[in-house]
Amino acid sequence: MERQLPQATTKGPADWFTGDVYIDAVARGRGPSTLNVGAVHFTPGARTAWHSHDGGQILYVTEGRGLVQARGERVVAISSGDVIYTADGEEHWHGATPDHGMTHLTFTEGDATWGAHVSDEEYRGHVRGDEGEDVTSSLG
Repeated sequence: MERQLPQATTKGPADWFTGDVYIDAVARGRGPSTLNVGAVHFTPGARTAWHSHDGGQILYVTEGRGLVQARGERVVAISSGDVIYTADGEEHWHGATPDHGMTHLTFTEGDATWGAHVSDEEYRGHVRGDEGEDVTSSLG
């Protein structure tokens, strides 16, 4: 058994994010494991660029309100307790709503491929809640 001390919080790189995003590395796999776990903190309006992950990605929202979208699908509102799974190679983005911050844990294996930044038009796209209701008006 080995205890690892927490690493310093880092600011998310501008090539990967729009707005201010802060990352706390939680764990990295060893040996054959490529598992990465991190806590990602999005300030209001901050979001990732379009990207995909070798091996997929699981997000667990720990606090706040956010948005997520897979390429070709609608933007979906997410909040504390939600779990989002994106398949191996599925292009997507995620981030905070314009008026709330959002933190999620991210679980990935393998590398990420980063694409273009999400446009303001894409970010403010039509949003549906869990029951299919239009929640666009809540995006400010």
